[in-house]
Amino acid sequence: MTSFRRTVAVVTSSRADYSHLYWPLKDLAAHPAVDLRLIALGSHLAPTFGHTVREIDRDQFPIAARIECLLNSDSDIGMAKTIGVATLSLADTLGQIRPDLLLLIADRYEMFAPASVALALRIPIAHIEGGEISEGAIDDAVRNALTKMAHIHFTSTHLARRRVIAMGEEPWRVHRAGAPSLDHLRRSTLFTREQLEQRLGIDLGQSTLLVSYHPVTIQRETTSEVDALFTALAQTPGQILFCYPNSDAGSHHIIQRTHAFLDARSPESGPVRIFTNLDPITYWSLLRYIEVLAGNSSSGIMETASFALPTVNIGLRQKGRERARNILDAAPDATDILTKLTYARSPQFRASLAGMENPYGDGHASGKIVEVLTTVPLTPSLLIKQAQPIPAEIQDPVV
Repeated sequence: MTSFRRTVAVVTSSRADYSHLYWPLKDLAAHPAVDLRLIALGSHLAPTFGHTVREIDRDQFPIAARIECLLNSDSDIGMAKTIGVATLSLADTLGQIRPDLLLLIADRYEMFAPASVALALRIPIAHIEGGEISEGAIDDAVRNALTKMAHIHFTSTHLARRRVIAMGEEPWRVHRAGAPSLDHLRRSTLFTREQLEQRLGIDLGQSTLLVSYHPVTIQRETTSEVDALFTALAQTPGQILFCYPNSDAGSHHIIQRTHAFLDARSPESGPVRIFTNLDPITYWSLLRYIEVLAGNSSSGIMETASFALPTVNIGLRQKGRERARNILDAAPDATDILTKLTYARSPQFRASLAGMENPYGDGHASGKIVEVLTTVPLTPSLLIKQAQPIPAEIQDPVV
């Protein structure tokens, strides 16, 4: 008798979510009871953002579908149309594959497309990293919408699990797994300093700041905070490394500002390097040797804590996200950013981080995720979510 293999489709749309999905993909691909179908779309296929689908090919994950959908308009209308283009293509792709489960991660706007299609096709959705908060980005609303559309949940923290249950999700569906990106720390072989220097052509013997900054999508002007960042960086000595922003509206403007900063930087102030794409192992390795990370990326909160790396989180984008004590929050103001960068580099702040733990997990997320995906009963009841009782403390207002 042939044993049943469940088909699990996984969607990745960017370098960021792929770095989180790497070990779950690795474990799903190796599992004898799983037929893995990987779907790559969005910025993965865009030369502007490094054509990172080639990274997936190098890792030898077979790609079931490559979906061109990213509009290169650098506008919110382009973002909205990208969702529509992706939905049309995914309707055909998922309609043909008809997976037993669809695995999605995080909060990128383009994830509305696979979630909406799966809902129409009655495909159960498993979602990673629900229950978190980032009030300064539309990601927050996307994440919550995906949570309500999903049938199985894998949260990064215990607090996030409680939030998902508070949204009315049945507790048996909600699993605290930890952030799967942290599995790299335990399972991947990171580069040494010498290997990194050779690989990137940089000298890590000097004071080095890494900048990871993205558009603030909750604001009408998504780059309104960027002037303060570059004003502060202009007064910051030492080596500065930049990662490209994500593909949200305003990313082209940030890229242009970054290249203009490089052109204007005097050699006496320190070298500047810009990286279109850093693969997960290179990025993780770099976190071990830099002095400070600055920006507004979720990575600066979720992953730097594992290295006790001083991090200056700038502006509104990550407001409300659970954080460890290595995070210094700075207003989108050049003076405040400079003050926090100075304190982040101080011996007393670095000493205060000794023995800290990362609330986002310990590098064992993938095993927990795959265990649930391969054992959850694939019955009609998986699609039927039971309404939970309204908490007693919620009462109608007195009129």
